[in-house]
Amino acid sequence: MLGTPACKVHTLPSCPTYFLNLFGSCVPRVYMSRISIKRPPAMPYNKASTKNLPYTTLLDIKSQKHGLRHKVFSVNGDTYTGEWQDNKKHGNGTQVWKKSGAIYNGEWKFGKRDGYGTYYVLRPETKKYAKKYDGEWKDGKKHGYGMYIYNNSTVYDGEWRVDLRSGWGRMYYENGDTYEGEWIKDKNHGQGIMYMANRNCYEGTWRDGKKNGSGKFYYCDKGQLYEGFWVDGEAKCGTLSDLERDRAPKPTKYPIPQVQLVDMQLVLRDAQSAYLEQC
Repeated sequence: MLGTPACKVHTLPSCPTYFLNLFGSCVPRVYMSRISIKRPPAMPYNKASTKNLPYTTLLDIKSQKHGLRHKVFSVNGDTYTGEWQDNKKHGNGTQVWKKSGAIYNGEWKFGKRDGYGTYYVLRPETKKYAKKYDGEWKDGKKHGYGMYIYNNSTVYDGEWRVDLRSGWGRMYYENGDTYEGEWIKDKNHGQGIMYMANRNCYEGTWRDGKKNGSGKFYYCDKGQLYEGFWVDGEAKCGTLSDLERDRAPKPTKYPIPQVQLVDMQLVLRDAQSAYLEQC
């Protein structure tokens, strides 16, 4: 019986027909093809199985919203088409409210209207959509610059702060008047000009929606100018003079005589100071 030849004096390169086994002995090359090395099975990919989960849990997993969705229906019938992030409207999208029929098309941020967007309402008399607000939003409220259409003849175009007109803005009223100037919390406040439908004009200071402080009132229909001090919309002290009376459509019967004072402005300031001391 032939034994396995010893090959202890040769190194592996000097003994090409043999391989060293794990115990240092030489194994003929011809037997190597019959030796099978068993490797441990590869670990399977650790993927969570949903096979045995309850049906309600499966529905919850499938309802997780992230990325672009074609249309998602709410329980109350509202629909949203657009982008999502972490189950919240985030990115560009369109919301339709079933009860009112209103539509918002624009930017969203974590479930709220945020960025630029347009809000439409359904006119019951015409059954057609009309633009209500077009502009900037923040945290679901009008914030920044935007135009709000109250009706066909009443429009505000200007700045907003937390759903209120605040900052600079221009307001077109239904009666034909136009205000252009500063606003605070939905009221004329600061410096502004009111152009009236009859061509008259007030330019000056406003507070809480009324003329307050120094201002000029141009009676363009009569050709006169009042310059003075106002309190809660009423002129308290000032001067009245003719201004382009010959071009006025309804001039007064007689012109205002010239006031002969050394310093008319000084007299006016003294009168204003005296009035304020009484208040």
